[in-house]
Amino acid sequence: MTKMVGNWAGATASRMGVVFMKVLARLPLPFVRGLGSVLGALLYAVVVPRRRVAMRNLELCFPDWTSRQRRDVVRRHFTYFAQAWLDRSWLWHAHPDVTRKRIALTGAVDELAGKDATLVFAPHFVGMDAGWTAITQQVDRKFVGIYTKQANAVVDQWMLEGRNRFDSATPFGRADGVRGLVAALKRGEVMYLLPDMNFGPEESIFVPFYGVQAATVPSLSRFARLGGAKVVPVVTRLTPTGYEVHVHEAWPGFPTKDLAADTTMMNERLQGYIDGMPDQYWWVHKRFKTRPPGEPALY
Repeated sequence: MTKMVGNWAGATASRMGVVFMKVLARLPLPFVRGLGSVLGALLYAVVVPRRRVAMRNLELCFPDWTSRQRRDVVRRHFTYFAQAWLDRSWLWHAHPDVTRKRIALTGAVDELAGKDATLVFAPHFVGMDAGWTAITQQVDRKFVGIYTKQANAVVDQWMLEGRNRFDSATPFGRADGVRGLVAALKRGEVMYLLPDMNFGPEESIFVPFYGVQAATVPSLSRFARLGGAKVVPVVTRLTPTGYEVHVHEAWPGFPTKDLAADTTMMNERLQGYIDGMPDQYWWVHKRFKTRPPGEPALY
């Protein structure tokens, strides 16, 4: 009985949260961003474990920085994190004209055109949802992405519908395997891949990330090779007026036959993107949680 009441209360709270986001979608962007600044400051003060994770990540990746530099970046990161979360309100519920106006798609956009098998490398910057929204709305192609099912059914449905609000997008669950994704690539659909997190030791290899060995899934190289696809990086930056989604030119000569070399290169390129806006990368994630055998824990 207690479990049933708890489930009901959780579902009710989640539904109220979705209603709140739908209402927030109608409000001016400066108000949404201001609310995000307040929420970010609160999270920085309250969510101490994640603040410590972010600080540790920066200590490992930027050892030459002072403690003050790291704290300043982490404070801004929490602000951007909260703002990007609240931006999902208008990304997923505002009129399509609003999303098109607030998201600028720039760079080598033609790389996403045509019918060539294309794999998008989308690093975990806070604006990653805006990047997906932009290309699925503004590029005339079919897109596929890997979706992780959420434990909360209400939140799961909300996120699934929001991320696939435009008809060009099709989600694949992580449990569905790779065969369908490879087939989609070969049909000319564009695959949106975010492989720069620590997904555990299974199928990961250790390659450097800012000079620290990091368990990294070599899926970018594998999918590119299996699907005969070019790799096009898409990097999203949160801006005062919305987002800039920058499409980079396809990486020449990628993939190779060397899985480790390809994955090392991916991390090297990623470092360059991060260096341009370190406060917007996903530092609250325990990127170095999985260690090579015999190495001590870093958190």
